[in-house]
This record gives sequence, structure tokens and C-alpha cells, in this order.
Amino acid sequence: MGVIASLAAGLLFGVGLILSGMVDPAKVQNFLDIAGTWDPSLAFVMAGAIGVAAPGFWLVRRRTVPLADSAFHVPPADAPIDRTLLIGAAIFGIGWGLAGFCPGPALVSLPLAAPGAVAFTAAMVAAIAAGVLLQQRK
Repeated sequence: MGVIASLAAGLLFGVGLILSGMVDPAKVQNFLDIAGTWDPSLAFVMAGAIGVAAPGFWLVRRRTVPLADSAFHVPPADAPIDRTLLIGAAIFGIGWGLAGFCPGPALVSLPLAAPGAVAFTAAMVAAIAAGVLLQQRK
């Protein structure tokens, strides 16, 4: 049940990214270019996503256990904002701004042969591997 639900959610997410145009790096870069060719469509996509997700989060919080697992897996409310989190967030933001991709749209863009998708995804996989190795050294 969990695998099917995950597959369905991933497919729905991918279709949403394609329909909204968020697999086009120029859309993201134009959103971030507030002094030039600013394109507010990413903000509308985010607002729509929040509007759809908010009722779902409200419903989930009323449950004691999830539908497809034995327990909820959420970070604790008092999880620290540490150096590792800040560095990771900065790398993510810089990469997103420069490439116009974040992980979801990059993976969806691979079969669409979007320019830069293969290079971005390869760099992302290498960065994840480096991060795992660095975490293991701690």
C-alpha cells in the first residue's frame, strides 16, 4: 500500500511540475530576477500548492497514525538550526538559483531532455554522496 501511494504521489507531483512549467529552469531564474525579467508564476504555483496541502496537513494532524505506515516521521519541534542545516540550505539555494532546478523538477526533466537536467542531476547525486560521506566521518 505504501509503495503504491508513494508512486501515485510522485507521479501526481511530476505531472503538476510539468503542467505548471516548473521544469523549465528559465521560469525559476526569471522568478528570482526581480530587477529584470521577473516572472511571478512560481509564486502562484507555491500559493496553489500551499492551498492544496494545508487541508491535507490539517486532516493528517487529526489522525493518531498514518494510513500507510505505523507512525509519523517528522522532525522534533525543538530540532536545532545548526551549522549543517544552514550550509545545506545555502548550497541548495545557490544551486537552485544558478541552475534553475531543484531535485524534483530536475528528475522530472531528465526524460524530457531539458537542457542542463543531466548535468544538474549528476552534480546533485555527487553532492548527496559527498554529504553522506561527510556525515559518516563525524
